Amino acid sequence: MRAIINIFRIPDLRRRILFTISLLLLYRFGIFVTIPGVNPVAVAGSRPPGQSFLDVVNVFSGGALFKLSVFSLGIMPYISASIIINLLTVVFPALARLQREGEEGRKKINQYTRYGTILLCAAQSYFILLNALQTSNRFNEPLVSADIDPIGFIFIGILTITTGSMLLMWMGEQITERGIGNGISLLIFAGIIAQLPVMLWQMTQDETIDMFPIIILILLFFILIALTVLLSTGVRKIPLQYGKKMQGRRMVQAQSQSLPFKLNTANVMPIIFASSLLLFPQTIVGFLGDTAGAWSGWRVMQEWLNPFAITWYKQMPYYIIYTLFIIFFAYFYTAIQINPKELSENLKRYGGFVPGIRPGNHTRQYLESVLNRITLPGAIFLAGLALAPYFIINFLNLESNQNIHGLAYTFGGTSLLIIVGVALDTLKQIESQLIMRKYDGFMKKGRIKGRS
Repeated sequence: MRAIINIFRIPDLRRRILFTISLLLLYRFGIFVTIPGVNPVAVAGSRPPGQSFLDVVNVFSGGALFKLSVFSLGIMPYISASIIINLLTVVFPALARLQREGEEGRKKINQYTRYGTILLCAAQSYFILLNALQTSNRFNEPLVSADIDPIGFIFIGILTITTGSMLLMWMGEQITERGIGNGISLLIFAGIIAQLPVMLWQMTQDETIDMFPIIILILLFFILIALTVLLSTGVRKIPLQYGKKMQGRRMVQAQSQSLPFKLNTANVMPIIFASSLLLFPQTIVGFLGDTAGAWSGWRVMQEWLNPFAITWYKQMPYYIIYTLFIIFFAYFYTAIQINPKELSENLKRYGGFVPGIRPGNHTRQYLESVLNRITLPGAIFLAGLALAPYFIINFLNLESNQNIHGLAYTFGGTSLLIIVGVALDTLKQIESQLIMRKYDGFMKKGRIKGRS
């Protein structure tokens, strides 16, 4: 309580927090503004979400997708474009050189990312609007007014959704610059958290579910949050030493340092990539609609890649393939983020070394072995967190409730890591502001360990 009071005693920190809260409230208000031509009453009575790729998009858009809001796609097209650009830097040396050119190179890459965001928004919004024209709510009321021209509706809708996503991207940048925390992450965080009370309320209104399994489910989710904190803050520190240097007229020993390797270097990226690949058959079947009957192969693949299948042996392929994909992408993304050869060369250049390890090639081999050893348990732990909600729901026999499925997506591995990571990172920034001005932080003993 004392730390919260101290926050509002600092004018600059108070201004930053109020600015962040105001933009987040504006974002939540925009979620309820529908696309021109959409019937808000019909959308409010639309069918509950099912098990599809759209559920995942709806979670990260803060529930705006199923409301056909101006923020239907949220900030996810910008995230997807950023991931694509990061992967292309490995393939194309020209983009890699841009990254090494400092501020000007980063500005150019950000410009390419914005162009990619516009293209992704236009493509994704087209399919969303096309599906909205053919969909009705549970009362058989069309979501789009019957007197609306379909071509004009799609054109205006693409323009509206794309503009909404670009506005969210600008709001995220403003929060990062003038507010507190990472703006893009906070927008996703606010969207996920805002859906939790609604989902819990809808779940309790289902008369077919006993309250006891729901209480058990909530307690288990709190345990998952605690495990996610351990995964987010776990590091392996490699001790480093530097040679002696001249300070004035004396030769002094440089201060010992450490090189931290996170247990989960790739963060949520392995889950995002693995989920996208496994949800691809469901997406294809959803777009094909009734014509998908001819594509029996897609139907069979969708049936065997369903975590909520009726029989356990039909669930096992999903669990096994999902785990293998997460482990593969964890190693892949770690290799992109950390280059042991470059680290060893920099250490050698500045006179640093790992105690007991020769500089150069031996240091590179040692760093690679450490990375390989900590990445495997981190990836398995990550896969366990991603699959835990499905195991819990199947164990408690709650597969028939669609709201439970929405809660599983909300508190799946990706969402939990985002919630915990963003919360720790934001609290760490606030604590740094307090300590810099000689106030106590949130914890009397030690400091909050956020993401680096």
